[in-house]
Amino acid sequence: MQESFDLTTLIFLALAVFVIWRLRSVLGTKTGNEKPPQDPFRRETPGSRGGRPGGADNVVRLPNGAAGAPSSPDRWKSVSAPGANAAEGLDEIARQEPQFNGREFLEGAKMAYEMIVTAFAAGDRAALKDLLSKEVYEGFEAAISDREARGEKAETTFVAIDKAEITGAEVKGKSAQITVRIVSELISVTRGSGGEVVEGSADQVVDVTDVWTFARQLGARDPNWQLVATEAGQ
Repeated sequence: MQESFDLTTLIFLALAVFVIWRLRSVLGTKTGNEKPPQDPFRRETPGSRGGRPGGADNVVRLPNGAAGAPSSPDRWKSVSAPGANAAEGLDEIARQEPQFNGREFLEGAKMAYEMIVTAFAAGDRAALKDLLSKEVYEGFEAAISDREARGEKAETTFVAIDKAEITGAEVKGKSAQITVRIVSELISVTRGSGGEVVEGSADQVVDVTDVWTFARQLGARDPNWQLVATEAGQ
């Protein structure tokens, strides 16, 4: 009985040694240099993918493009006047407001131009007040008051806007300004109290060039730009 037990024990021990040897040959042994098991749900942090700290993964992505990528020098070519020094200012506006679109701005500027010129001729102070800065409004209002005091009336008919292009752009903090050169065709006449023509012509189309500067606070809820400066162009 004792001999049978000892023989059985030896057989099981031999099998155990064989199994352990096979497991070691397949799985290997720990050396202390193994990589820890990877958690598939762990989010990588910058620099944790085996690269250098602060390397290619350690970046902040900018809106609408690769991180830190400079804008193309021709990015604003389609909306800027030849030789205009406006790209840097427009880039800063787009950086602070990624939805800014140069073409849409120019379309808005042309609409504002027509509305302001028409409102000024009609003496529509309420319409002008929403479109002009305080200083520009005061100048327009004074001109309207002088015209009314003389008993004169202005008539302006829009024919077309031939060209509108950005000639400058600047950002100081959150305050942005964009200068636009607008070439338009107008029929403009001023009549005296008796209906006589005192300036302009009622049937002649004239080319008019104006340089207007629009401004707004970037990040403000109000998306509208106001006219802050005017000058005659060439």
